[in-house]
Amino acid sequence: MHDASISVCCRGVTKSFGSGETRTQALRGVDLDVRAGELFMLVGPSGCGKTTLISVMAGILDQDEGACALLGQDMSLLSPRERTVFRGRNIGFVFQAFNLVPTLTAVENACLPLLINGVPRTKALDVAAARLEEVGLSGRENSLPRDLSGGQQQRVAIARALVHEPRLVVCDEPTSALDHTTGKVVMDLLRSLATTGGRSLVIVTHDSRIFEYADHMAHMDDGRIDRVETA
Repeated sequence: MHDASISVCCRGVTKSFGSGETRTQALRGVDLDVRAGELFMLVGPSGCGKTTLISVMAGILDQDEGACALLGQDMSLLSPRERTVFRGRNIGFVFQAFNLVPTLTAVENACLPLLINGVPRTKALDVAAARLEEVGLSGRENSLPRDLSGGQQQRVAIARALVHEPRLVVCDEPTSALDHTTGKVVMDLLRSLATTGGRSLVIVTHDSRIFEYADHMAHMDDGRIDRVETA
């Protein structure tokens, strides 16, 4: 029976790429729990497996061995279409490079997950505009990404990640392209918006300036979790 207090549960997860002499072991038996309502950070050197792990968590990659359940669902047991639908309803993504569509306005970018989930365009735009207001971008709804600062683009990305009320938000280096002051504003927003109502937030980061925001922090090295610290 699924424990509702656990959003992500990984046990003995392994993942490799390539074959023969070029085979690389990215994950080497990862055990991990992310609890509902917490801000969980994955830290460690480049190439240690952080991005591979969140990709397995989100069902973008299949593990080779072990099990990884998201909200009680083992993603590897779903068909590609079922997985896409599950992700679209339950996961929000904040990418390092923002990944905004350059030809769409801020509100059009922010409403994309709702459109993908079949929400009518007019309603989707209204909900997205409310999310942009929550992240401090009221009045910039019709701005194109090129007319926004890095911090403002990241706020649009956060609004997009939260617009469909996902139960898990995954962030890959959300502050690496931002100065310290802007990064702090972004983290305050993520802390206040992304962990409400039992929603969990997983952040992959090298940015030691934001470590203080974590409830738990897993230190990864060479495909393993060395230790998990409690804030």
